[in-house]
Amino acid sequence: MEDSVKHTVKRQLRRLATERPYQVVAASAAALVLATGGGALLASAEDGPATAHTPTAVAELRSDTAASRGDARVVADPSTAAPSSAAPASEAAPASAAASPSPQASSAAPDPDVTSKKATPKPPASKVLDYDYQAQTTGYYCGPAAVRNALSAAGIDRDQDTLATQLGTTYAGTNSAEDTTRVLNATVKDGPYETTMIRGGSATPAQMDQLQTDVVAAVSDGRAVVVNVAGSATDTDGGWHSFPGGHYIAVVGYEDEGRQVKIADSADPSYYSYWMSAIDLANWAATRGYSS
Repeated sequence: MEDSVKHTVKRQLRRLATERPYQVVAASAAALVLATGGGALLASAEDGPATAHTPTAVAELRSDTAASRGDARVVADPSTAAPSSAAPASEAAPASAAASPSPQASSAAPDPDVTSKKATPKPPASKVLDYDYQAQTTGYYCGPAAVRNALSAAGIDRDQDTLATQLGTTYAGTNSAEDTTRVLNATVKDGPYETTMIRGGSATPAQMDQLQTDVVAAVSDGRAVVVNVAGSATDTDGGWHSFPGGHYIAVVGYEDEGRQVKIADSADPSYYSYWMSAIDLANWAATRGYSS
């Protein structure tokens, strides 16, 4: 019988030796229990079959094995543990840093087109230029005279004969506002003048507004406007001005934000300047145009 017990112990030890390393503790404990309890098993063998007590020893062994596994998990070497997929605490980004954008992202880059442009000051409600008036020296020199009067407002002195040559003026007069624009730009620094044509028989509301805007912009910049007119018009004082074949005048000022314009007219030195509404001037310039 003792040989049978020893055989059982050896068989259990061999089985446990093949288990995982952390079950060695359980194997040692089982060997101790079986070695010290051998006498009890032998004693009990006389009272009944040895197999009656074998399940108890096996049950205790399984219980101890489960506990040993639990202990092994607690005291396991950290170096043998599987690496964690979570980032170390020192490398993880703080929640506040992830929630708040970086200063570079939160501050929008300035628009160079906006920051590079200075705010344009609002033009005055009224302005009249200082100019040196001169009546036209011939009946067909209204073009050279208007350009000459306009240049005088910019401090430029030119005689009418010289300007007539530049304009291509003949006995029939000066062709169009495109000629006055060309000569003005050849004389005034940076050539700021542009030609605007009003080709219909009367000005549209948009063309009236454009003339008003152009006069304010030019006069505010210190430049007089030269207008090629045709037909008849009435000034604010009721004066009648009629030029069926065409005429040139200079606009040297404005008031009421451009709704009224001041005209220097070379045709009659006794009535050389007057005020007219921008609407009436736009209609007077219909079929022709102006340099501003």
